[in-house]
Amino acid sequence: MSGLVSLDTARKAPAIALTGLTKTYAGGVRALDDVSLTVAHGTFLAVMGPSGSGKSTLMHCAAGLDAPTEGSVRIDGHEIAGMNEARRTELRRERVGFVFQAYNLIPSLSVEDNITLPLRLAGRRPDREWLHTLVARVGLADRLRHRPAELSGGQQQRAAVVRALVTRPAVVFADEPTGALDLRSAHQVLDLLRDLVDDLGQTVVMVTHDPAAAARAHQALVMADGRVVESLTSPTAPQLADRLVALGER
Repeated sequence: MSGLVSLDTARKAPAIALTGLTKTYAGGVRALDDVSLTVAHGTFLAVMGPSGSGKSTLMHCAAGLDAPTEGSVRIDGHEIAGMNEARRTELRRERVGFVFQAYNLIPSLSVEDNITLPLRLAGRRPDREWLHTLVARVGLADRLRHRPAELSGGQQQRAAVVRALVTRPAVVFADEPTGALDLRSAHQVLDLLRDLVDDLGQTVVMVTHDPAAAARAHQALVMADGRVVESLTSPTAPQLADRLVALGER
């Protein structure tokens, strides 16, 4: 038994709740400086900032990939800041999905086997109805027996999105998910992420340097020097681009 509370109980809590989050590296470099943030279920949140602003460190700590120096991290109601690595791994497997710039699909496996790999690692069988719903939504229903090399870059990233969702996670963290895609494929993946939030109630936290990508989110946070310096609701690409330019001129 994992000791995790039931899904119904956990869903009463925010998808992500960060309180006083600080991360200090060797040499006294403070990548995060007392960040507090709450992300409700069914939210699409973008996190932006110049290089070195702390946006990637924020995602790594919020997702349980790295431990903060100080502060509280709660995922779907579970405090993870004091967990050992084994328990953090278990919680990530059950509550968190990941989409990265690199698709990270295993070349020797079929698309379906790649998608269902997280379930097999957790010793769970796929919910076939949920799986079919997801692959139909992303347009991969006729590609499940293909190998990744037989798919376009956009199709591979869509398969990675389904893999992140197949466990029904509380939150999906997307780290520069369109960075390796052409403009058309990038638009398709961003449309998909927004639709999954609006139609299925999924929660997505996306780190990106692209103002046009961040403008697809319900809310965008702008970071600088390890802090959240601005929060914009229904952001536009020009607004976000102006903020980044201003930060670069400080």
